[in-house]
Amino acid sequence: MNKLKNLRGTVDLLPDQLIKWQNVEKIVLEQLARASINEIRTPILEMTELFIRGIGEGTDVVSKEMYTFIDRGDRSCTLRPEGTASVARALIQNGMLSNHPLQKLWYMGPMFRYERPQAGRQRQFHQLGVEFIGYDSVRSDVEIIALAWDILGKLGIKELNLEINTLGDLNDRLNFQKSFLKWLEINKNSLDLDSQNRITKNPLRILDSKNIQTQKALENAPRLFNFLSEDSHKRYSNLKKHLEVLKIPYVENFNLVRGLDYYTHTAFEITSGALGSQATVCGGGRYDDLIKQMGGGKYPRNWVRYWSRKINFTRRKRV
Repeated sequence: MNKLKNLRGTVDLLPDQLIKWQNVEKIVLEQLARASINEIRTPILEMTELFIRGIGEGTDVVSKEMYTFIDRGDRSCTLRPEGTASVARALIQNGMLSNHPLQKLWYMGPMFRYERPQAGRQRQFHQLGVEFIGYDSVRSDVEIIALAWDILGKLGIKELNLEINTLGDLNDRLNFQKSFLKWLEINKNSLDLDSQNRITKNPLRILDSKNIQTQKALENAPRLFNFLSEDSHKRYSNLKKHLEVLKIPYVENFNLVRGLDYYTHTAFEITSGALGSQATVCGGGRYDDLIKQMGGGKYPRNWVRYWSRKINFTRRKRV
């Protein structure tokens, strides 16, 4: 008889490993409490429509990576691939913003993505997320970056590097996309196959391609930065000034667009030079229109997420 094994892409957390997890969690929770951020817990299982509307139908997460099934009530259900959409749904459904339009929340727990089997990927991974709701000022962007920087430092993660970019507002991106799509039509054959497939689905994600051939071609492509409005330029400039005051070093990466559809203005990632190829330990940004597009009115939001390995919250290790 064959021995029963765990599903590929999942791991058991054994007692000696859990001691290390709990030590990490203790440090993280102390930092969150010090910052007066409240916990929220949402279901692991949600209606599939939530992620289609909240993440974007053209994203890789929705089109390729979700664990989705039809339940006995003939409803399409999905194991959550990320936490932001669920938090937004909970805020709207429970009327949390009616009396308290300013919210600072955190969540932690397992997420699920059916990713390609390769070294370093897990299909059930653990994620810590922080959400600021209702804070419009660029100072809230800086606050959440500083929170991430401090937590990772407290965890003893070495060689941290912060990359930042601005994605502008919706009008900025629409103006850029018109020019970018024209360029893509002319230069389609210079792109890798995945990028060619993204032209009609999610063209901005092409900017984040890791393919060397595509990266070289993109050197001559229009830049989103050149399509920013005066207000967007000013906001981004203020972001950099605040980071410099706080002595948080950063590098500008104008191809940093991240993988979800709901971003506006600030996007950032923190990597560690001590972790090899799977170097990203944290990512985040601003998304002002997500709650509105889910039916809950316009509330500015920022978020940050930390990804996990087996034994500590350093990165989203994928098996």
